[in-house]
Amino acid sequence: MEELDLKELFAIFWNKKVQIILIVLIFMVIGIIYTVGFTSPKYSASTSLVLAGTENNGGTSTNTITATDVTLNSKLVSTYSELVKSKNVTRQVISNLGIDETEDELRNSITVSSVKDTELIKISVTDKNATNAYNIANEIAKVFTQKVSEIYNINNVQILDQAEISTIPSNINHAKDVIMFTFVGLFVAIVFVLV
Repeated sequence: MEELDLKELFAIFWNKKVQIILIVLIFMVIGIIYTVGFTSPKYSASTSLVLAGTENNGGTSTNTITATDVTLNSKLVSTYSELVKSKNVTRQVISNLGIDETEDELRNSITVSSVKDTELIKISVTDKNATNAYNIANEIAKVFTQKVSEIYNINNVQILDQAEISTIPSNINHAKDVIMFTFVGLFVAIVFVLV
């Protein structure tokens, strides 16, 4: 009985194959139109900071990193992650670059993440303009290291990787969008045939 039902079901889908293909194609076209015409490209630039051995502003430092330095740095990672997006830093970045953005807009475009079980902090900036994202990311890293030096009176943050200009939008993936719309179309087609 079950085998007969499967055969009937297959026959129903086979008889409606033209409608299924049309529905899937319509959704694919909608996906292409959406991803090409309605999604504004945004570009991301990232810079990495590392918490190194502590050095005070008097210039004295040791060439070795002690266990105390490692413990202190790991505790400071989460504090530094918040400090990156502080008004003090964002205000200085806006002033230095002369960009036409509010502090809240700039703060919302910044993503700060700490790499698990390391002393690395990754700062990412997303903007409609790739050059702006690059400039802002590098300026944030520079201003942030200066602010840490002023606030904590230590120079333990170093820029590991400078941001680079991205030519590929970070929020657009044409293939993924079209595949997603194709699967939605297939689902709608199956529901249509079953109904």
